[in-house]
Amino acid sequence: MTKPSDIRIVDISTNLENTLYRTPMKFGGRVVNDVTLFNVDVTVETRDGRQGHGHGSMPVGNAWGWPSAVEPGDRTLAAMIRLSELMAESAGATDSQGHPIEIVHDVATDYQTLAQQVKAEMELGEDIPRLAQLVSASPMDAAINDAYGDALQANSYNLLSNEFMNQDIGHFLEGKLSGRYLDEFTLRTPKASMPLYHLIGALDPLTDGDIETRLEDGVPETLGEWILADGLTHMKIKLNGDDLDWDVDRVAAIEAVNLETQVSRGCQQWWYSTDFNEKCANVEYVLEFLRRIQKVSPTAFDRIQYVEQPTHRDLKSNPENKMHEAAKIKPVVIDESLVDLESLELSREQGYSGVALKACKGHGEALLMGALAQHYGLFLCVQDLTCIGASFLHSASVAARIPTVAAIEGNGRQYCPRGNQGWDQRFPEMFQITDGTVGTSVLNKNGLGYRI
Repeated sequence: MTKPSDIRIVDISTNLENTLYRTPMKFGGRVVNDVTLFNVDVTVETRDGRQGHGHGSMPVGNAWGWPSAVEPGDRTLAAMIRLSELMAESAGATDSQGHPIEIVHDVATDYQTLAQQVKAEMELGEDIPRLAQLVSASPMDAAINDAYGDALQANSYNLLSNEFMNQDIGHFLEGKLSGRYLDEFTLRTPKASMPLYHLIGALDPLTDGDIETRLEDGVPETLGEWILADGLTHMKIKLNGDDLDWDVDRVAAIEAVNLETQVSRGCQQWWYSTDFNEKCANVEYVLEFLRRIQKVSPTAFDRIQYVEQPTHRDLKSNPENKMHEAAKIKPVVIDESLVDLESLELSREQGYSGVALKACKGHGEALLMGALAQHYGLFLCVQDLTCIGASFLHSASVAARIPTVAAIEGNGRQYCPRGNQGWDQRFPEMFQITDGTVGTSVLNKNGLGYRI
């Protein structure tokens, strides 16, 4: 079965950008000070001769995707870059023709082989994890989907029906949702606007008293300043997960800042998510955290919308970490754990009630997991990887096209504003925040929605 709109890859090229953070970010016991973007440019051609060009960009998030106890950070970074290069070469050499999601699905069968090649080349002391493989492939994935829309002169999210796809969802998900297509689980126009989740890292100052020396660079420095400058209503709190007193005190202190600052600007509603980045030993830690927050700061407890990835990402090796009791209190979502269909199904068995989608795990992967999550009635959110420039717009476009996603995280403007220079002038609605929302209605152009 073929279609005139099926594409083949004509040309593919890659390059790197490195940008220093404005301030360091701490999560899961790790501190990050800069970002390396892996960029991919692709030319495709349809069976009937139309050509299109696409761009994909994503941070090489080795600290998040591969927190190794064996290899130092510079080695995991280098390995993921090398793997991204090999994946782009593999895509460029493929004979596969079809819809971009189908082509990437075919190319993905080589990910593990390519990862083993990098391991041998660099004499790595451990395998490259599946999550790191997905992150390495994501800019190539994005570029192909972007190019497809350019070739057909349409938005890529409007090219997901059986008119354009040769395979239904069941082809990709072992028969689940057979006979159905991704257009059923995505919107034809992006949401007009979405609340922006502001990140509060473990090192981030809440008040003036937390700052030894101000940067004085024109960017807000305390939480209160950020709230007033950007009109924030949604905040994601990074917690330790192994220091209950600190975690409870941190949330209570954040609520105190909000109670003072939000009321002063006439705002009555704001919300939190809490992210433990796998550091909790077990569900009892989460339950005790929630009990203590409810006692110490009941208003903060009421504002928590969901709890993110409290325990180890390897669900199969940690079957005792069941979340049924915690999920009765607040939605509990997997993030690092979500790498394939098996992990999604296993998370449901273990009591998780939601999933965090990320563009950095692959465009098609995000849409497919989002479709199945909607089918199951799971809580859905879209999370960031300190995405900047095109990578943030890509992440936002995913959130804006999946119906049940209510908000989007975007912390690049906080930690790496240099990476948004130029983009903030082209898309001020997405980068210049004043009312706590991003204007996702502008993500309606051809390709992935933000073509320039």
